[in-house]
Amino acid sequence: MAETHDARSKEVGTSLIISSSSDITARLHVSAAMQQGLYPGAKARDATGGLHPLPKAQASDLCLTIPTQEELEAVHKLSFAQWGDSLTLPQYLEESVHLTGVPLAKDDGMVSWILTDRNQLPDQRPILGSCETFRKRAFVINEQGQMSENIIYGIASVFVNPSHRSQGYGSRLMHELARVIPEWHVGSLRSIGSILYSDIGKNYYEKHGWRTFPVNNHIEFDPMHGPIPLHARQIQAEDLPQLCQDDEAMARKMMASSPPGKSRIMIVPDVDHMLWHTSKEEFACQKIFGRVPQAKGAIAGDKGCRIWAIWVHRYYRHPESSSVDNTLYILRFVIENQTPTPEQLQSQIQYAKAILQAAQAEAVDWQLQCIKLWHPTSLVQRVVERSGLDYRRVEREEDSIASLRWFGEGGAEKEDLEWVACEKYAWV
Repeated sequence: MAETHDARSKEVGTSLIISSSSDITARLHVSAAMQQGLYPGAKARDATGGLHPLPKAQASDLCLTIPTQEELEAVHKLSFAQWGDSLTLPQYLEESVHLTGVPLAKDDGMVSWILTDRNQLPDQRPILGSCETFRKRAFVINEQGQMSENIIYGIASVFVNPSHRSQGYGSRLMHELARVIPEWHVGSLRSIGSILYSDIGKNYYEKHGWRTFPVNNHIEFDPMHGPIPLHARQIQAEDLPQLCQDDEAMARKMMASSPPGKSRIMIVPDVDHMLWHTSKEEFACQKIFGRVPQAKGAIAGDKGCRIWAIWVHRYYRHPESSSVDNTLYILRFVIENQTPTPEQLQSQIQYAKAILQAAQAEAVDWQLQCIKLWHPTSLVQRVVERSGLDYRRVEREEDSIASLRWFGEGGAEKEDLEWVACEKYAWV
């Protein structure tokens, strides 16, 4: 389905109109702006390495627009030190292209943006900030208990060149995003908000209108040697579409039966999200180890009473380094039977234990230092607590802080919105 980005098209059109006099016009614009005091003395580079006067963040001619391939590569080169993880720079640039081909990114599902001067020519304009947006499906329940499916946008990779920071460009970039995202829609589905995960604490994005959620926790397990328990079976890549289809059906039913009186939102746990994570995982593992993980998770139990976990291997540093941050993330933890009898609960405890032990063994095999399960539900917490496994509960205060800007029913001031299943799969 084609996506309509009215505001984006307008900005892109402005930026890409080139006439025989455009270069002269652009130079005259810079000269006039400098005379008006809009540019301090600092310089910003364009995609070719050229220097430009650094505009003030409040300059009226700044806009968000889609970068050229040269500009996008320049952005990735700048951000490599922050997000390159275990990859070399050439591998990081290769990965950035690779990820544009996964389902979540295709057909404008992922869009890259730069903050720049609309009067300057492509590849010759300053790159003041950058980010990505990801289109996501979301189930929404209003206070009357009515459910709808809408579109929400994930904001990722917000970046300002370190030499340009503390000048207001990050704030201007967020201001521009807040202005244009409400105008986007996909067919009959409208955009009702945007989410992001802050790695700089709770205050910065909060002051720009992205309300942080009070619960940002996870539970951690240590890796542990041992065979995969008999209860648990590996989830293979070919199993993911059906499992995600089953999960989506259960999520839809669960949301539709929510009691009225409170608004709720859930990012749909579809296979596109899982494939984005596993595609990133496989790219890194192929570069590091020359092979990719076959297990995408573990499952136990019979249809109707199954429990499963979908996981992903994340390498923030090469395994041969002294890093302790490489992690097996459980993207999604699913319990089919949400109202078990006491006898069924005992089976669930054994199934959950077997799945988590499989995760611990997987972490050992792939040189990962911990296993993290985000935002466990009360039922998941209950079976984990009774499993006998050692674990730690962690409250995140600085990193991966879930934040949402809402412009659906009730508007930006809506305080009682509940984010259901704020699990790692939605982090993209």
